[in-house]
Amino acid sequence: MPTILTGQFCRAAAQETQVSPGGNPDKRELIMEAAERLFSWRRFHEITLDEVAREAGVGKGTIYLYFADKEDLFFQLATSGYTQLCEIIGQQSLDGQPFRESLLAIAAQLSDFFERRRQLLRMMQTEDGRLSCHPGRLRERWLMHRQQLVGTLARVLQAGVAEGVIRADLPAEALAAFLLGLLRTRARESDVQEQLSLEQSIGLFLQGAAASGSEQGKRA
Repeated sequence: MPTILTGQFCRAAAQETQVSPGGNPDKRELIMEAAERLFSWRRFHEITLDEVAREAGVGKGTIYLYFADKEDLFFQLATSGYTQLCEIIGQQSLDGQPFRESLLAIAAQLSDFFERRRQLLRMMQTEDGRLSCHPGRLRERWLMHRQQLVGTLARVLQAGVAEGVIRADLPAEALAAFLLGLLRTRARESDVQEQLSLEQSIGLFLQGAAASGSEQGKRA
């Protein structure tokens, strides 16, 4: 199976996070981490930039070197989640591995991210709901980030189609979105994690998406 390259999917996202002249990438990261911590127990409208500045240990004016306003800060933090997820998929080499093992390895990395970064995941979901009511340039950018992640995972699944493991009649993007939803739900629900292992979850997904005559299809 070929290595999945994701550079073209994440390049636009990376360009949006460039630091302004005089800015420090480490300080920008410090501010984003502070905002993420605050969001773990506060809602978007309750958090002020003054609080973010105090949490980050910087002056409020410093925040404006990196972000236009509070909305921009939280938007960039939420979209950074999509960028990081794209990178997780891209860093997983698929060379010389059976498709099922490769997909399980990627799913394990994604699940680990969802569980470690629960606050960021919640921010991404909140931002998705908030922007659905605000059509315009910001929503277009949000949808672009979301589609980049779905498209990146879809390329992995297309490798499964090429191997005859995944059904060719199902859109890879739809399967990718379904799989991401499955992994997010499993990360949120501790009862599901206790009752259904990650390997079992991926096994169920592959049974439903299995190509006729494949090993997974025979198990279904």
